[in-house]
Amino acid sequence: MTLPWILLFLPLVVAAANQLLLKKTGLAPIVSVASAAATFVIAILLLGTTGTTSFEWATIGDFSIDIGVKLDRLSTGMMIVVTGVGLLVHIFSLAYMKDDEAKARYFTGLSLFMFSMTGIVLASNFIMTFIFWELVGVSSYLLIGHWYGKDSAADAAKKAFLCNRVGDFGFMIGILMLWGITGALSFDEMKPGLEAYRSANPAIFGGVLSAAVLCIFCGAIGKSAQLPLHVWLPDAMEGPTPVSALIHAATMVAAGVYMLFRLQFSLGADVFVGLTASTVIAWTGGITSLVAALMATQQDDIKRVLAYSTLSQLGYMVMAVGLVSGEAGMFHLFTHAWFKALLFLGSGAVIYACHHEQNIWKMGGLLKKMPLTGATFAIGTAALIAVPYVTSGFWSKEEILAAAFSGNKILFGIAIFVAFLTTFYMTRLFVVAFLGKPRDHGAEHAHEVGPLMSLPLVVLAIMAIVSGFAFTSDKLNAFRPIHESGHAEGHGIILGASIASLVLGLIAGFVMYRGKEKDPVVIPLLQNRFYIDRFYDHFVVRYFQDAFSAIIHFFDEFFINGIFVGGLSRAAESTGNLFRKVQSGSLQTYAFAFGLGVVFLIYFTVFF
Repeated sequence: MTLPWILLFLPLVVAAANQLLLKKTGLAPIVSVASAAATFVIAILLLGTTGTTSFEWATIGDFSIDIGVKLDRLSTGMMIVVTGVGLLVHIFSLAYMKDDEAKARYFTGLSLFMFSMTGIVLASNFIMTFIFWELVGVSSYLLIGHWYGKDSAADAAKKAFLCNRVGDFGFMIGILMLWGITGALSFDEMKPGLEAYRSANPAIFGGVLSAAVLCIFCGAIGKSAQLPLHVWLPDAMEGPTPVSALIHAATMVAAGVYMLFRLQFSLGADVFVGLTASTVIAWTGGITSLVAALMATQQDDIKRVLAYSTLSQLGYMVMAVGLVSGEAGMFHLFTHAWFKALLFLGSGAVIYACHHEQNIWKMGGLLKKMPLTGATFAIGTAALIAVPYVTSGFWSKEEILAAAFSGNKILFGIAIFVAFLTTFYMTRLFVVAFLGKPRDHGAEHAHEVGPLMSLPLVVLAIMAIVSGFAFTSDKLNAFRPIHESGHAEGHGIILGASIASLVLGLIAGFVMYRGKEKDPVVIPLLQNRFYIDRFYDHFVVRYFQDAFSAIIHFFDEFFINGIFVGGLSRAAESTGNLFRKVQSGSLQTYAFAFGLGVVFLIYFTVFF
């Protein structure tokens, strides 16, 4: 099995070559794009392949840590998403970043990210997953903060890194707990160990497993930006727009959902039925989906609207996993990756054409100025709002609605309301940015982007339509619907509610925003994102982080530096000064000291 190892390590080799050898030659972008193309071809060749291969990486006594590659339907299907979207983002970046002074560093970061994400997808055990999980955090930190000279970008990178570290602490504890329960870290060996533990400890099995799963879920809360660690994702839009498409729309944020489904896939979905952890996961996803959709309705930055949309759709996926319908969540992950990457790259084309303007109220009339970008953006919007029977988003969203309808009627109601909000805020965005007349000189002078940007948009637009149909999804190992459409429980109610939410959202969006020069609705609570970020900044940071750092600073200055380090150094210096006075260079003083010493020696010899 040579191809899987090439797939895994090729991006790392390219990242190292770019940084050490090619960054001053101008070849780094081309080599990175070639690497992305090669990994995509390999991912296609590996479709349908199964098996596990590994090598021993570290040994401690009888315990060994392996680096292994696991190929199955889940990993090979996910690799199509990672490498396919990754290749298109690389191509788009050739034009978007052509004038950037640090584009070699940028493409090095992209290659490092591709290596990290590939490691998560192909990992055969939790130790390897955690290693690459952290590498994804590092590479995303580098890419979000690519323009580190801008304070907002540097702060956003730090915020993303810290939020993920908080979640990853719980993730690490969960891995250790699961190891204690199953006696294994390999995904293939966990289920037998879990069954043995359940037979030996039936009374405490559910509680212990729930605790372990919830700790592991902490990692997904951080990586997939669920409440309350969602605050990093919108700020991450400070990075280059292609980064937003790659990391924060298609791959990195989906890693949490992928990891949860891998866990469910490995342990068996039956053990999650009725588990307290499953209920917590489902409600966390549902509430995140609702809160994010509400916030999206009042955002004016085109990328932030899409960022909160991503949060909302991730909530859908997490909710599906919590309802023990992980297949529905993974299918939505698969379709969502294509049309959300399309929307982010489309927003990048708009920003590029409008001289880096991101406020939708300073756009307008872009459909006439940029017909291809406008048309592909419309297709991505249609997929996101789930236009029935013609877009991929419809098929995957219906599957999640079906899972919610059969699993929890309240969550089903939330999901339908979120579907309405999604249609509403995306209609608002499209009407304000693409219809009407230009409101600023950037929009007035906008023009269609070149082929390096438009080609990825066209390909993604095609996938936004066809990726939900069986002739595409089955061949690409996507987890297409558990049941055929029309056979789900309450199918008529689900379809009717879905179409009603779509129609009402479209009508509300068009009526409220068509021809408007400014937002007719101002809701400060939603504009300020429920003041959650402000709470973190003014309460958690000030009264916890700053207070704790002040205590540490006092302890360091007074005890460590003042008493231990500084005190010992001053004592040594004083002792040295005292003995230095003996070495005065005066013969009379030396003779006196010698005589005094002789007298003391005679005295102690005679009397003692």
